[in-house]
Amino acid sequence: MSASAPEILASTSASYWEQRAQLFADRGEGLAAVCSYGMPDFYNRTIQLSQRLALAPWLKVAPGTRVLDVGCGVGRWSRLLAARGAQVSGVDLSPTMIEIAQRRALAAGLAARCRFVVQDLAELDMGGGFDLVLGVTVLQHILEPLRLRSALRRMTEHLAPQGRMVLLEAAPTQGTRRCDTTVFIARQRHTYVKLFRDCGLRLRALRGVDPAPFRTWLLPHLRRMPASLHWTASTAVSVLSLPFDAVLGRRSVSRSWHALFVLEHAGGRHAH
Repeated sequence: MSASAPEILASTSASYWEQRAQLFADRGEGLAAVCSYGMPDFYNRTIQLSQRLALAPWLKVAPGTRVLDVGCGVGRWSRLLAARGAQVSGVDLSPTMIEIAQRRALAAGLAARCRFVVQDLAELDMGGGFDLVLGVTVLQHILEPLRLRSALRRMTEHLAPQGRMVLLEAAPTQGTRRCDTTVFIARQRHTYVKLFRDCGLRLRALRGVDPAPFRTWLLPHLRRMPASLHWTASTAVSVLSLPFDAVLGRRSVSRSWHALFVLEHAGGRHAH
């Protein structure tokens, strides 16, 4: 976050995301609400590109596919999947995120294939039976272990017997706390893998997202940087990261800061 960005003061996760949504969700594509706020637009666009490249093979859905988009934010992935013919349900903690997701789906002519609901993942209740449960940088913001476990169990209960869960989370292979905040934690990858197993999920595939190390080098130092250097430094790391992540992202699994987990019910059959 830049020194000039508005500070978000919140006592709960729900109030934090609601404040952030009110500040940023209706600006441009709303990326500052769901990626990194207080950063240049180009920085967030490169984050979204690396996410989209990692997700691409797993978001090729057939018309009528039932999708649950958890932590849907402004609905960027919901709209992409609805445009491909899926029937998408998006949930988010923030009423403002949900309002803007609905508005953007309507403007895109996708309202008939999208529904958006305010819900807490730890108490998720959307009826179940989804062919795809998608979460992009959501679990990393649930700090309390019991709520994290509850959220994942509820997500698993909503997954159809032969369904697939696709999660993209900050999950470095080596432990580090230098980027953790009061609303974010970079759990080690093996922690997630154990949690998935405990919740009745089997890891079908593991892919990389962003092996370039430049952003994680920079982020802990941003608060101490003069405002005049913030834009230059964050843009520079985006430019440096882009070719690494675009070319090597999915294949460079061990070096990637984020991980893409593709999961299925532990008792389900293997898909090829």
